Amino acid sequence: YQRRVHGTLSECLFFFVHKMVNYPKTRNTYCPFTECKKHTLHKVVQYKVGKASLVAQGKRRYDAKQRGFGGQTKPVFHKKAKTTKKIVLKLQCTKCKKVAQFVLKRCKHFELADRNRRAKGTDW
Repeated sequence: YQRRVHGTLSECLFFFVHKMVNYPKTRNTYCPFTECKKHTLHKVVQYKVGKASLVAQGKRRYDAKQRGFGGQTKPVFHKKAKTTKKIVLKLQCTKCKKVAQFVLKRCKHFELADRNRRAKGTDW
């Protein structure tokens, strides 16, 4: 006996991807570091990937391999399947100033909003 799944896998995954997420700029949550070890107020900022370094070992190795004749030496990825990225938040404790990262689910649109100016119909 096999259960019938309605729709394709991508249609099923569509229900797990939120279209829009409003998130508060401050959040009272647990601080895991030794200075606090309790719930404190945290400032929330979205994580942003930094600029890639030219002196990193992998980049130096890649550039050395690419030098000279012979064309592209490493595979270039073309089969992009995902339409969204997971949202990573940086939570900075207002007491000890240490930063912890927190991963949200995938969503099409993400917004950091003030608690008093939140979208109608959302609850935190």
